[in-house]
Amino acid sequence: MNISVVIPLLNEQESLTELYDWIAKVMQSNHFSYEIIFIDDGSTDDSWTIIEQLSNKDANVKGIRFLKNFGKSQALHAGFEKAQGDVIITMDADLQDNPEEIPELYNMIVNDKFDLVSGWKKKRYDSVISKNLPSKLFNWAARRTSGVKLHDFNCGLKAYKKDVVKNIDVNGEMHRYIPVLAKNAGFTKITEKVVLHQARKYGTTKFGMDRFVHGFLDLLTIWFISRFGKRPMHLFGALGVIMLIIGFGFTLYLGIDKLFFNTTGRLITERPQFYIALSTMIIGTQFFIAGFLGEIILQTKQDKKRYLIKDELNL
Repeated sequence: MNISVVIPLLNEQESLTELYDWIAKVMQSNHFSYEIIFIDDGSTDDSWTIIEQLSNKDANVKGIRFLKNFGKSQALHAGFEKAQGDVIITMDADLQDNPEEIPELYNMIVNDKFDLVSGWKKKRYDSVISKNLPSKLFNWAARRTSGVKLHDFNCGLKAYKKDVVKNIDVNGEMHRYIPVLAKNAGFTKITEKVVLHQARKYGTTKFGMDRFVHGFLDLLTIWFISRFGKRPMHLFGALGVIMLIIGFGFTLYLGIDKLFFNTTGRLITERPQFYIALSTMIIGTQFFIAGFLGEIILQTKQDKKRYLIKDELNL
């Protein structure tokens, strides 16, 4: 199979039929073998009914329905697990991503041998204040922190070589950082393509300003995991050593000063250096304990299902 199109969605009943028709037209005109996997992330409208109707009409349409809303990352993870195409295309269901981009994205993966091609919405039809400016700041921070030189990390339109999606774990809200996850997994041939962005035709956006706050917090998380996820003691142990050195240094200073220089001066417990030494040694010990606990958790953790599937179609 040439292409799997993975589409997470939440309450997008108005756009699904139009999106399906558009994708099917592009696939058939380019003679691709394909599948379209809709992942209904707990919709409360008639989205799943429409997916069922499309699936009954066309065997290329497949569906996954979550028991409740588990989030876009979990939806993508479920779609990646089921995808069978040599190239996986992800896109949003709100018609803001253009299916006409699919053939060129496919060629960049197959012919140009890229591992991942990320869409870049260079011209956007979103609010400048609530979306465009925060997005530029967010993308700048992501580039600086991750070392992946993309202009638009959060664009839903992306193309992947099959090996990429089968070897990365998208969890939490890490869908924004799939290029970073791919890079950390060893897939370094990552590029971007300017894609058309269209104004939302139906409904309203499901994301508010809080997604940028969550995005920055996730960026810190992924930085930590990529650097110290396999050996947390390397970070916490280093911080613990620094704290203990400071604490023992002040302790040694107080001891020498009391024994040889100010033998009749203030009590050691009346001097601020004593409390600095005590605090830093306690903090250093806590860092060591955090590092040991992290190592123990890594050794004993078990994979746990992060979402529950209610129904599947053609899978």
